Amino acid sequence: MRIHIESLNFYTIIGILEFERFTPQRVVIDVEIDYDYEGEFINYAEVIEVITNDMMTNKYFLLETALNEIKNRLFETYNITFLKLKISKPDIIHNAVVSLSNEYKSDKKTRNNI
Repeated sequence: MRIHIESLNFYTIIGILEFERFTPQRVVIDVEIDYDYEGEFINYAEVIEVITNDMMTNKYFLLETALNEIKNRLFETYNITFLKLKISKPDIIHNAVVSLSNEYKSDKKTRNNI
């Protein structure tokens, strides 16, 4: 099974520039989660809450750190086989959307992320 969460957006503190540390900015997150459905499901509303709470609480400096921390939290919480994350800052530059993304796989036996 694959869950798609698209255009999850909210305002939070993220970034290294001085104004980014004090003024919440819009962040958009896209998520794809693969999992083996064997009578157990992943509650997508809960996934959204986990991601949103993490981003609102931690006030990350770097998108890279935010991406890795969200990945770690989701793999620790859910039995995920594949995860694709994309974090975008659509308003940081007036004529472009800046994004960072990565894909992660889990070996079910060892639960190691690639």
